[in-house]
Amino acid sequence: MESIWLEYAWALLILIGLEGLLSADNALVLAVIAKHLPEDQKKRAINYGILMAFAFRFGALFGISFIANVWQIQAIGAAYLLYLGLKHVIQARFGKENEKIHKDDEKEAAGKGFWPTVGKIALADLAFAIDSILAAVALALGLPDSPLDNFGGMDGGQFIVVVLGGVAGLILIKYAATWFVALLEKRPALETTAYAIVAWVGVKLAVITLAHEDIGVLDPHFPHSTGWTVIFYAVLVAIALIGWFAPGKKSLVKDRS
Repeated sequence: MESIWLEYAWALLILIGLEGLLSADNALVLAVIAKHLPEDQKKRAINYGILMAFAFRFGALFGISFIANVWQIQAIGAAYLLYLGLKHVIQARFGKENEKIHKDDEKEAAGKGFWPTVGKIALADLAFAIDSILAAVALALGLPDSPLDNFGGMDGGQFIVVVLGGVAGLILIKYAATWFVALLEKRPALETTAYAIVAWVGVKLAVITLAHEDIGVLDPHFPHSTGWTVIFYAVLVAIALIGWFAPGKKSLVKDRS
């Protein structure tokens, strides 16, 4: 039983770290989108952005049971996480494409008024809220069943992990985003690492989908097997370590701040 709770605690720590990096990236994107506005409007737009990020992420928590029980949604979520993560990693890996994209974002935003800018911030916040909840659900569904009763259509322990991860994301985007932005300044490779982890979590959600009883491509017990659990966390730790020690291009982060 203790090993189950250790796995839950480990998953929650990973989720909080991932939420922190996604929150920092969310904050960076808000700064880029609002960059062309006058200083007073820029602060207002970013404050609106933080409020909308809160609203979208809180609202996403109500979609937990739907995502957790409908394999079609899981399949779409897996594809989305894989696309999002691999797209960012490939762009960061091959040349200046990533830098060009963010400069294009600034050009596109330039010349737009306050409310159109707020609207674009809202779309960015919505995307990050979806990323956040999908990553949390994918991690939680791979955990073994806990002795707690089901809640909201999910195992009680898994539900708690998702909710705590979501709450952590809300707290981090409000109070710790600045610290994570500073961390990204010092270790810019962590941004790509976060999206590599998002892609790997997408693989986990894909495995869960393929093992669903209505699909039957994989054995239903495989996502919770010891072998797959060891492989998943070993690769995840390897990605994190590579990202932590890898050199990065600070200019990419500075261009977005």
